[in-house]
Amino acid sequence: MPLPRFVALAPIAVTAALCGSAASAELPPSLNLSGQPGVIDMPSGEAREDAAFSFSAAFLGPVTRGTISFQISERLSGSFRFQTWRDWNRLFPSDDTEFSDRSFDLRYLILRESPLLPAVSIGLIDFTGDGRFSSEYIAATKNFGERVKVTGGLGWGRLGSYGSIGAPFGDRPALTEGDFGKPNAGQWFRGDAAPFAGVEIRLTDTWTFKGEYSSDAHLLEDAGRGIIDRASPFNFGFEYQRGPSVRYGIYALHGTEVGFVFHLLLDPKNRVTGGVMGPAPVVVKTRPVRTADPEAHDAGWVTQADAGPLLRQNLARRLAVDGIVIENLAFTASTVQVRIRNNRIDAGAQAIGRTARALSHVMPASVELFEIVPVVNGIGASRITIRRSDLEALEYAPDNATLLRERVAITDAGPLPANAIGDDGLYPSFHWGLRPAFRMVEPMKFEFGARLSAAYDLRPGLILQGSIYGNILDNLDRTGAPSTSSLPPVRSDAGRYSKFGNPALESLALAWFARPAEDFFTRVSFGYLERMHAGISTEVLWKPVDSPLALGVELNYTKQRDTDGLLGFDEYDYDVVTGHVSAYYDFGNGYLGQLDLGRYLAGDVGATIAVDRVFVNGWRVGAFATLTDADEDGLGEAAFDKGVRFSVPLNWALGNQGKQTMGATMRVPGGDAGARLEVNGRLHDLIRDYHTGALDPEWGRVWR
Repeated sequence: MPLPRFVALAPIAVTAALCGSAASAELPPSLNLSGQPGVIDMPSGEAREDAAFSFSAAFLGPVTRGTISFQISERLSGSFRFQTWRDWNRLFPSDDTEFSDRSFDLRYLILRESPLLPAVSIGLIDFTGDGRFSSEYIAATKNFGERVKVTGGLGWGRLGSYGSIGAPFGDRPALTEGDFGKPNAGQWFRGDAAPFAGVEIRLTDTWTFKGEYSSDAHLLEDAGRGIIDRASPFNFGFEYQRGPSVRYGIYALHGTEVGFVFHLLLDPKNRVTGGVMGPAPVVVKTRPVRTADPEAHDAGWVTQADAGPLLRQNLARRLAVDGIVIENLAFTASTVQVRIRNNRIDAGAQAIGRTARALSHVMPASVELFEIVPVVNGIGASRITIRRSDLEALEYAPDNATLLRERVAITDAGPLPANAIGDDGLYPSFHWGLRPAFRMVEPMKFEFGARLSAAYDLRPGLILQGSIYGNILDNLDRTGAPSTSSLPPVRSDAGRYSKFGNPALESLALAWFARPAEDFFTRVSFGYLERMHAGISTEVLWKPVDSPLALGVELNYTKQRDTDGLLGFDEYDYDVVTGHVSAYYDFGNGYLGQLDLGRYLAGDVGATIAVDRVFVNGWRVGAFATLTDADEDGLGEAAFDKGVRFSVPLNWALGNQGKQTMGATMRVPGGDAGARLEVNGRLHDLIRDYHTGALDPEWGRVWR
């Protein structure tokens, strides 16, 4: 039987009575079994530090739970969770012994903790599910001194299933099958509400005790499925913090089960190694004063026949140390323009700074203007103009990065100067690499393999590239059975491609990149564009260097490839024309938005909205949702496609120079609706790195 109501509410009353006695020091927020700020299974009222990112793996008797959480802003956080219940059909004869579910959570910090008031948060758990695991809550948490923390709250849905105090906002309507996968707003904070409470006591700097009273009756697992015997509402446990990034927990749950949890706690704002190791920058070479050495400023050197090749050779030697390649060099007596390809440095501002320093050593004293044009896939992304005298004057000035940025102009790259000096040895060129590859499909589902990739640069902007992928190890369920989707299996047969195409030719395509006019960029890709589709893809992007807005148009014609990973098209008799009109917007502070309207691979028409947060060091975390006119049967487990994605630069953890990243996109599995062509080299991400929206936040690295 539920405990008497006054017993359940006692911790909340204690919190309110003692809220004025807390010391200023606080325990940092810890995570619960669901990877969110909380006690053990219950949530808390706290919020983590802005941008905190975590991966949690929990094992609770017959339940395995994996969660990725991200503090989107100082108040808003989100989670994506994958859960598996073993022995799901223990009471029912069936061949299916496991049941899996994916869920999305949101929580918002309403009130920050103060000397008088607790931190208060409101949250939604599995707010787009089928209702079986959905919950809503409001929770308050107060610190008392440096070692004690008390939480109390009220839950609805699953968190309102034990010890109900009634339904203050009315009955909770049942969901129909047509509601599954959509935001179930009609249920939010409706139905029975029940209190929960918990306490956290830090025993030492590394060990913490937790205890809680749970308002989750686990009706589905206990009475419904018989896989959990919930004998008690009380949970207890100990947690061990190993350094700033790892936390373990062991718990006694429900009076009958033992639980374990592992949390990996990451901070995208700060590198693990503190910085990036690499060659130190050379000092800026200061020119002699004109009156003291007028011959050094003489412009006669321009007429020397070997001036261009000699300057290019000397500059190339200096820049090679930082992995920077000169595409073209053009100059007059007062101005030099160098077009560079940055192959190694992860920050565009740092590559620009290294180039400017090298120019100060190589160019004669009469040259005052340095024009640096970063080149990406053969096209100039922007033009950064720096006065040499500013570089000389500000190198050791306080706040020199800010002062220099105020005097630097970032404009459109413009056409290649007529007197540009190239290097016949740059094109054609061939480069390849064999690297390990990691794919995380869901928080607890992954595959590990190797990818052989190669590119042949025929001329600036014209690239033949391809890759072969072989899977070595995974824990994915691949039966090889054909899709039963009502739509063309443009994505729902992905498991067949993985099973029957190992190794497989992922891509083999010829791509042409160009800049036909000011602020306009184009791409044409032809060949085997991705592991499931081949054809032709065209794109036009309008993106001024200093505008937060960009607009793009993409048009594609593709045929579906065979599952064996080779070159054929016999298995599927399916081709389609797809295309999108896209708008990109930089909201500032690293928040990027994207809206795509158009036709998808399965022939459905709709829209995708995405929001990403990009950090100066290269971290990227985002979420997306797609709604189309397709039959809902084509969307796998959801009525609209949705997912989360993240990308982590390897140098964030390793500290070495490099631009390689590791990431994953996790979405509902098997959905054909809302599926878009996966093609390399989409223009916005390529070009943006050298526009003001990306250069300004990292400008402090221009002097490094």
